[in-house]
Amino acid sequence: MKLEGIRVLDLSLFLPGPTASLMMADHGAEVIKIEALGEGEPNRHIGQRRGTPPDDTSVYFDCTHRGKKSLTLNLKAEAGRELFMRLVETADVVIEAFRPGVVKRLGVDYEAVSARNPRIIYASISAFGQTGPLVGRPAHDLAVEATCGLLSVNVDQDGRPCLPAMPAGDMLAATLTLAGVSMALYRRTVTGRGDYLDLAMMDSILACMPNNMGAVFADKRPPVPSEERIWGGNAFYRVYTCADGEYVVLGGVEMKFVRNLLTALGREDLIELCQRPGSVQRPVIEFLEQTFRQRTRTEWERFMAGLDVCFAPVNDLRTGLDHPQVRARHMVIEDERGHEHLGVPLKFADEPGRPRLSAPAHGADTEALLEELGIDAAERARLHAEGVC
Repeated sequence: MKLEGIRVLDLSLFLPGPTASLMMADHGAEVIKIEALGEGEPNRHIGQRRGTPPDDTSVYFDCTHRGKKSLTLNLKAEAGRELFMRLVETADVVIEAFRPGVVKRLGVDYEAVSARNPRIIYASISAFGQTGPLVGRPAHDLAVEATCGLLSVNVDQDGRPCLPAMPAGDMLAATLTLAGVSMALYRRTVTGRGDYLDLAMMDSILACMPNNMGAVFADKRPPVPSEERIWGGNAFYRVYTCADGEYVVLGGVEMKFVRNLLTALGREDLIELCQRPGSVQRPVIEFLEQTFRQRTRTEWERFMAGLDVCFAPVNDLRTGLDHPQVRARHMVIEDERGHEHLGVPLKFADEPGRPRLSAPAHGADTEALLEELGIDAAERARLHAEGVC
């Protein structure tokens, strides 16, 4: 696999960092999750658990920590920091997602770590980055989306901001962290040196909105979602209600799709209005709203089957996971117990990912890793007794 031989020390919690290191683990990296004593990673205990009796850990934890090792370590203790540094000497990557300044106070920041291993790639994930006026402000995904402006265009029909269904800041930060770490690992093969990656969730969101900056950059104004091409201003990029109360979408604004559908519906006169988004398309939107309400979702699926139109039914998430396309792409896989897991999205032709579908118990690998560092049984017992690991 692509990352065999790479050792990752993951200090992060919740979603962005664990997702980035999960993708690395799926492709062969050895990921060591550094967990605090006590309850450890918070998402061990968030949300539903599977099985009867229920598993010790949540589905959320399984989905973010499969294939990793777990080492309990008290980084506030000098002995705990030294154990971490000894692991650093054997590692390639460190990922952390504390509030800026925390790793410095703990003594495990990039400067301290790179002094012990100049080849280390060190990634810091935070809400707003390591610089700027908001550097010390606590925030999870929703607050980041609100601050950068994304939430202002994620609105309902009355123009009110809605809770997003997917944490864009978390997940974009995770994938960009993977990309950044991969770049740094590649560059290290040439220079022999590691590097530091400052990855902000807010930066990640903004960088992934290049198709939404027209009004902002050209007109120097906030966009009006109902006038924008993919936020409601185009009749062919909207959600429509069917006769049975189910929903469908039109998801392609290219004129060939416009012509195909409006011709099939006998309204070629509306085609010209679809040349540009905004209020000019209001008659098209009203026609399609009325039209879609005349048949059930199933009837519309049959009607659209013979047309070249970007159309889809709105499936619930269970139906989506059971869709033949999702199954054909192996994006749902099962372990030996029949428990479902998310698949691997990076599909290499050579050396494909091989996810290990078990997540570690809290501290499951502590003994083995300490022994690897040359710490004998008596010393390990002392460190446990003193609350170091």
